[in-house]
Amino acid sequence: MEFFTEIASFFTFSEPNVKVVFWGSLILCAISGLVGTFTLLRKRALIGDVISHSVLPGIALAFIIGQQKNPLYLIIGAAISGWISTYLVDYITKHSKIKNDTAIALILSVFFGAGVLLLTHIQHSGNAAQSGLDQFIFGRASAMNMNDVWLFTIVGSIITLLIVVFFRGLSLLSFDESYSQSIGFPNEILKLILSITTVITVAMGVQAVGVVLMSALLITPAACAKFWTNNIIHLAILAVILSGLAGVLGSAISYTYNGMPTGPWIVVVISVFAFISAFIGSKNGLAKKVLQRNQNNKKILRENTIKLFYNPDEGETLSYPFDTVFQKSNMHRNTLKKGLNMLKSEGLLKVTNGAYKPTELGVKESKAIVRKHRLWELYISRFMHLQPDHVHDDAEGIEHVITPEIERELEKELDFPTRDPHDSEIPY
Repeated sequence: MEFFTEIASFFTFSEPNVKVVFWGSLILCAISGLVGTFTLLRKRALIGDVISHSVLPGIALAFIIGQQKNPLYLIIGAAISGWISTYLVDYITKHSKIKNDTAIALILSVFFGAGVLLLTHIQHSGNAAQSGLDQFIFGRASAMNMNDVWLFTIVGSIITLLIVVFFRGLSLLSFDESYSQSIGFPNEILKLILSITTVITVAMGVQAVGVVLMSALLITPAACAKFWTNNIIHLAILAVILSGLAGVLGSAISYTYNGMPTGPWIVVVISVFAFISAFIGSKNGLAKKVLQRNQNNKKILRENTIKLFYNPDEGETLSYPFDTVFQKSNMHRNTLKKGLNMLKSEGLLKVTNGAYKPTELGVKESKAIVRKHRLWELYISRFMHLQPDHVHDDAEGIEHVITPEIERELEKELDFPTRDPHDSEIPY
């Protein structure tokens, strides 16, 4: 009961700071989900890790110069440091024999180490304003104030506007950089925009989740959304929604259980979303793939079974006992029984005195499958120059995926043939 009371207290903003944490976490996470979409699509997930660890020395230097924890100064310092780190990764990769992953590890460790050293120096400097500065490592959303929220709102709105205005160019850059360049898009400018928005997003987000977990907040929402859609617009919107929801729920859980840090809870929540999506996602989820594979297996079994009843003599429809059908097939007995029962339930076969006989619809189906098989045999024999005794296995696999449209194109390409490479009739 106490848990629900605390949750109600959080969502009703009963305490002044709750509203700050709510809106701050929501804005930061939503912007991270939007920017992270393009980072993921460009296969630069580790760059988020580099930036998040590399902003630490920038934050420390901004404090040393300004002698105060002004959020604008800290974001500017973090952004400069993060941008330098990405530039160095690209420069090292292009101008040396060091590979990208090695450059990433090198820059990440050097910048993070430098940041820790600078923070240690600040802690021993005696400056009272440095209190809480070390929490940028793991994040502390509760340390935000309304000025931070307004700053995040303004900067986040600018980032969103940039992405909306350049959305088409960023989409093309993410999927095919060469094509984007060939049709006149300014790839270098688009890369700069994406780099700047990513760096600034990370610089803002470290206050909520810290430098250690920021890369997860940047990449996981988009990775989660990919299990549900392949449309880039829907992907970006869903990433924003999931990330924003994770920010709110993570903050609520942190508020409910006193002493639990907000940043890790936000990452845990979005990670739970990702695991759930990986299993039940409607596009790329595991359950969808298993269901699709089962449907494909059933389709193949159905078509392979009905094909056994093809009879080139159209004047007579024959009945076959199970053993005769089994001898014609190369299936296991139980598999064949499953296929026969499937055809019987669909009205393609009827059973009389233990003998199986195709119905009129079954005869039509058997002809259709054999026709696709023989058309493809002829195609690969004629155009791929394979011997007739080498085409059966290839045709056996492809016949199940030939659509009516492909079948018509095969007919045209082969000039409406009547015989296959084995001189057998192609049924109509």
